[in-house]
Parts: sequence; C-alpha cells; structure tokens
Amino acid sequence: MTGHPEGAPCWADAVFPDAGAAKDFYGELLGWTFAEGDPKYGGYAQAYADGAAVAAVMPRMPDAAEQPPAWNLYFATPDADATAARIRAGGGTLVVEPMRVGEFGTMLTARDPSGVHFSAWQPGGHQGFEKRDAPGAFCWAEVNTRDTDSADAFFRSVFPFEAKRIADEHVDYQVWQLDGRPVIGRMRLGPEVPAEVPPYISVYFGVDDCDAAVATVRRLGGALRFGPMGSPFGRFAAVSDQQGAAFAVIDLATTEGEMPRLE
Repeated sequence: MTGHPEGAPCWADAVFPDAGAAKDFYGELLGWTFAEGDPKYGGYAQAYADGAAVAAVMPRMPDAAEQPPAWNLYFATPDADATAARIRAGGGTLVVEPMRVGEFGTMLTARDPSGVHFSAWQPGGHQGFEKRDAPGAFCWAEVNTRDTDSADAFFRSVFPFEAKRIADEHVDYQVWQLDGRPVIGRMRLGPEVPAEVPPYISVYFGVDDCDAAVATVRRLGGALRFGPMGSPFGRFAAVSDQQGAAFAVIDLATTEGEMPRLE
C-alpha cells in the first residue's frame, strides 16, 4: 500500500441499517467483494475491487438507530492529535476524539463550523485506499456547504490545502490542491437545494458507463438525484442507494468540453 500526503482523501466508509443489503447493492453496482466483518470492530467489512481495498461498510449500532446512512470521507494525517488540536483551534467540533483502532491506525471524526462531517486517519497497518481513480474505486469528493467562508478558512487551517477558484461567475467552486495536485472540491449549496439538506461531503466512485450505472442504481431500488451530466472531468451523476446514502458515480473516460481555468 502506498502512503497518502497529509490532507489527501485516503478512505471512505458508511454505516447502514442493513449492511447485508448494502453489500448486495454495491457489489452489483461497483463489482465489490467484501471481507467477513470482524465482530471485534462492530462487523466492519472491507470492500475490494480487483483485490484492492477501496472502502468499507458496517452495520449501524443499536444505540445509533436515528443515524441516517451516509458515506464518510477520511483525510490523511501523520498525527491525529495535532489534527484534532487544529480542528478545535479552527472552530470545529470533535465528534469522536482520536481513537486507536487496533494495529490499523488512529481515527477521529469531526464537524467543521459550517456543519460538514468528516474524519481523519493516521495510518498504522492500514494505509487507506489501495486503488483509486478507476472503475470500482474512489475518484473524487466535494465539500458541499452554504457557509463557504467558514468552510474555506477552516479546512485550510486544518490541512495544507492551496485553494484555486474555477473562473466562472455562475458557480462558486474551489479546487483544493496539495503540491499543485487537485485532491478535493468545494461547492456552494445554492437556493435550489432544500434548506433541510445539511452540508455534506459527496464521494464519487468510478464506473465504466455512467448511464448504465444509473440504470443499475434504479433497478436495485436506489434513486437518481442529479444528472447524468457530461463534464471535462467525466460523465457523472448524483445518486443514492436503496437505504438513502448519497454518493456519485463518474465515468472518467467519457469527457466533454474544455477544462475550466483555475485562478
């Protein structure tokens, strides 16, 4: 496994009321296979694409019955305690303090001042994604929030991001980079998004054919939220699975239009 630079998305997982149904859904949609969930870690089951670790699912705990299914993104950190200190200093909230997870590593979960939930991972034996930017694997993520000023200031104080803005007066979108390489986007939630939709991070998984993937999502009981839409980065769509967890699918090979200018 290769390491991930500080601030880079390095892992994604989700908690479901019915983990078995989630395995069936993502197994058919993305071709994932799953390890047997370890009872010692609440049935946490790692997902694989072509033998490489790409994500994980786990059953919801009985004391979290009101927790809605959602994908959770982890940012890499070499020091979870130092990251936690910067989260506090930046006005964020620690939902789960830095916690050792066996020999695998140390995690924390937090919320930024605008309400975006995320996690950080200090690797031990588990380095994170073993495959990405390919069908069946993580490809991209976006912080979606209404309070962009707070989110921009917070995340750049916690992680070493350099922010670049897409030069388009019709959209408020930033690309956060590490050493000149784009790693995650930030999108302002517009008035067309219902007020009851909280800020969130959208996780993108790669597929061979976006339109076919959307058809599979619907056939399996999921829903189309937006798209499919062509872009210079790939053809993508926002969807949700049959238990309501939102995510996006993208075909990186099918591109349309010119790359936007960053400034």
